[in-house]
Amino acid sequence: MPLRVNADRLNQSLADLARIGAIDGGGVCRLAFTDEDKAGRDFVEARMRALGLEVRIDAIGNLVGIRPGREEGPIVMTGSHLDTVGRGGRYDGALGVLAGLEVLATLQEAGITTRRPLAVAAFVNEEGNRFTPDVMGSLFFRGDLDLDAVRATVGIDGTTLGDNLDRTGMAGPDDFRDLPLRAFVELHIEQGPVLEEDGVTIGVVDGVQGILWHEFRVQGASNHAGVTPMDRRQDAGFVAAAIAAQVRHLARSIRGQRATVGTLEVEPGYINIIPDRARLTADLRNPDAVRLREMAVRLLGFAQEVAAAEGVVLEHRELAHIPPVRFDEEVVAAIEQAAEACGYTHRRMTSGAGHDAQILAVRCPTAMLFVPSVGGVSHDVTEYTRPEDVAAGANVLLHTIRTLAA
Repeated sequence: MPLRVNADRLNQSLADLARIGAIDGGGVCRLAFTDEDKAGRDFVEARMRALGLEVRIDAIGNLVGIRPGREEGPIVMTGSHLDTVGRGGRYDGALGVLAGLEVLATLQEAGITTRRPLAVAAFVNEEGNRFTPDVMGSLFFRGDLDLDAVRATVGIDGTTLGDNLDRTGMAGPDDFRDLPLRAFVELHIEQGPVLEEDGVTIGVVDGVQGILWHEFRVQGASNHAGVTPMDRRQDAGFVAAAIAAQVRHLARSIRGQRATVGTLEVEPGYINIIPDRARLTADLRNPDAVRLREMAVRLLGFAQEVAAAEGVVLEHRELAHIPPVRFDEEVVAAIEQAAEACGYTHRRMTSGAGHDAQILAVRCPTAMLFVPSVGGVSHDVTEYTRPEDVAAGANVLLHTIRTLAA
């Protein structure tokens, strides 16, 4: 029988980490760069040090633990993120980090040293709920973001990211931009219903769809709801609602498109006053870069037209843009072979959610594997993955990493 991880220990680690930032309903809230986020990272850092890993932390808090190989050279890395959405579950991100540590613990207990060095990474601010953009940690790790610009980023609570780094002490002295990587493999929950509905244990992810985040701000004129004629209104609320409806309409007309209005705010927010200000966000996703951009262009064009017709001022900005990615075939094949060796059913699939692996794919050969999400639920306190599926994902990760590090 192939080498297996300690399933009980891994599932207990997930439960232990979930106590940090625990909220009602069994969920977790560890927004990026909060005290809870720092406590979660401290938990993982302590596990790394207990395994004898070389611990490194960069200037925005990305954490990497390195296990030497028999030879020096490029590193085979796994990992994910520890931050959550505001009302998240215990598996999103955390599974990939803790399963990586469990893989290294299993190898250590079995007396196995791989030829290549291994590493587990915990990237900061993957979710982007408090500070945009999302996948900020892996973007900085890759070398795409300027440190001063990152530190100056203002969050939804009005504080700067730099102030929070300084307050929590999350920043470190290391620089990962030149860290040599042989490959990166990320284990994650599916966050969708496909694997469970198909009765498949392992999703072999061969790509991730692209993401565009847009924000619209509308400035109109407030007035009395009862006496202002309909043809003399500058109704910011109406314009925002029209844009929101168009998001759904366009998504239905473009193949493979996903689109969500996640934020919709109007001011002053009284039933008998015409809103003079509105703000909304649109999350656009498509595995095809051309169709993704088509969606964005058509949406902006509509927004400009409806704003002009209503006589309001429209401001627009792009909050994030992550192009679609196709993963490395060698790494994808290694995951498939590991699933076969462990006796698990598997299928190829494209990820609908964005992930740190999507960013690392530009830096080194990369792929992902998924395990089922019960009911397809994620980003919610009811998020759940069965303990046996958690173990299955970690076992496949173990043998994938051994292959790539051989």
